[in-house]
Amino acid sequence: MARIRRSTTARVWPLAAALVVLAVIAGGVTAQTPPNIDTLLARVGARIADYYKRAQNVICTEKKTVQPVGRDYVPVGFARVTEYELHVESDANADRGDSSEVRVVRDLFRVNGRAPREKDRKDRAGCTDSNPLSTEPLAFLLPAHRSEYRFVSGGFGKGKDRNTLVIEFTSLKPQAKGELIEDPNGHADCFDWSMPVAMKGRIWVDATSYEVVRVEQRMAGLADIRVPIKIQRKHNLDNSVVVERHDTTIRYKTIPFRDPDEAMLVPESIEMLIVVRGGLESFRSWQIFSDYRRFITGGRIVK
Repeated sequence: MARIRRSTTARVWPLAAALVVLAVIAGGVTAQTPPNIDTLLARVGARIADYYKRAQNVICTEKKTVQPVGRDYVPVGFARVTEYELHVESDANADRGDSSEVRVVRDLFRVNGRAPREKDRKDRAGCTDSNPLSTEPLAFLLPAHRSEYRFVSGGFGKGKDRNTLVIEFTSLKPQAKGELIEDPNGHADCFDWSMPVAMKGRIWVDATSYEVVRVEQRMAGLADIRVPIKIQRKHNLDNSVVVERHDTTIRYKTIPFRDPDEAMLVPESIEMLIVVRGGLESFRSWQIFSDYRRFITGGRIVK
């Protein structure tokens, strides 16, 4: 689901970004021939499952900037900047790779450089703020969800990505029929919608450790979102909204931790571009993750 706001125009609420922490496994030798896709997916899935055992001990700061853009991608108006403390919560089944048992939790602590006010959680400007609860973005690589996608090996990466393996993916069916609904969280002029087209993209995986280092995703075609008559009349919208672009790039980086000494692969940034027409507002967004620290015992935090 993605959240949309009526344009002064309406803003689309970007896909919920979630914290993914993958332990870096040192050693090993990069194979000269890529493993077959099933073997590769099994190794990647094992690294993600290992993340579930560790992620609940890590917190970080997320800074998100949302900038409305015009048809030529030129900025329109002012950007909105929000900051959160972010951590992962998981249940007992998480270590078995059950993505439904892992949640990313955000606590908003700053809006445009100031402390948040109560109205920030309901007014129109907050439509594009990150979801307080979200699922982790690599869940589709786990065994429970692989049947929903077609995966193909893309061989080794090129240039600066030469030490990676590439996986190409396409979802086998749309998320839903594509209908606009009003935001359940109560933001004014804000809407939810699901993508009625397949998504496709590429995953770059470290050829030695099999951790994901980058994911790029886009729509397989234009998306027509139907607007119910009630919403058309209430918000003066057209009978449909067309999503022309929905591009997402997630990058990861290695962060050292102490006590015990360990390196972990964590999200570095998420970039998104959503271009729509039909009374809604297009935008770019950037999410930067920093200040990673780890809970040890009794509330003790280690950088």
